[in-house]
Amino acid sequence: MSEKISFVIPCYRSESTLEGVVNEVIGEIGKSLPQFDYEFVLVNDCSPDNTIDVIRRLCSDNPKIKGVDFARNFGQHSALLAGFRRVTGDYVVCLDDDGQMPIESIKDLIAELKDDADCVMGSYPETKQTVFRRIGSRINAKMNEILLNKPKGIEMNSFWGARRFVIDEIARYDGPYPYVGGLILRTTSHLKNISVQHRSRTEGQSGYTFIKLIKLWLNGFTAFSEKPLRIASFCGFLFAILGFIMMIVTFVHKLVNPDVTM
Repeated sequence: MSEKISFVIPCYRSESTLEGVVNEVIGEIGKSLPQFDYEFVLVNDCSPDNTIDVIRRLCSDNPKIKGVDFARNFGQHSALLAGFRRVTGDYVVCLDDDGQMPIESIKDLIAELKDDADCVMGSYPETKQTVFRRIGSRINAKMNEILLNKPKGIEMNSFWGARRFVIDEIARYDGPYPYVGGLILRTTSHLKNISVQHRSRTEGQSGYTFIKLIKLWLNGFTAFSEKPLRIASFCGFLFAILGFIMMIVTFVHKLVNPDVTM
């Protein structure tokens, strides 16, 4: 029985790009990984365009494609989690729906997973993103190192693959604010990067606004790290000590100078 690769794609405003991504992946599997079976789980994150119609048509045309339709917008990480709970493959590869992912590098992800890595992520020498997104990615990477103990030198992004046991462990999360990066780091330390080329966006723009990125980071760091709580506790203790010292200083000052108005 052949091994299977499951592809999970969160979908938002991708009515014009999604079918091309799916067809390119299928073509790449036939060309470079013909020994593998495959399946797709396409999760519509309540997209306001006709993305769900594209998903329905793809599911109708190909029984190896499954569709999930959210009743409201929950975000990329919730969409990934919903997809993980429906996969049946031995390996799972996560892709964006915008056509920027290096589809030709899927074979390299799988090769590393079959070797000794539990999770393999693409590393972009050069990203085709706005300055804002590049800065945000760097901040996110540094915060992951500080708060979530991400190994230095490991780059995390939306093009990655993992062994099935990693995905099953991530899918067990039942909290309200999933942060996939934190769940990966909580599950395994056997991470690896491969160098890939990031494609230019052909149309549209990222669904992540500045506010959405901030909310994602805050949710992830507070849900998956105890360090923010420790920092808050330390600050509270420090201010309490400073307040007590100021009270003593004020009291002594009043005793020494009774005429001083408090």
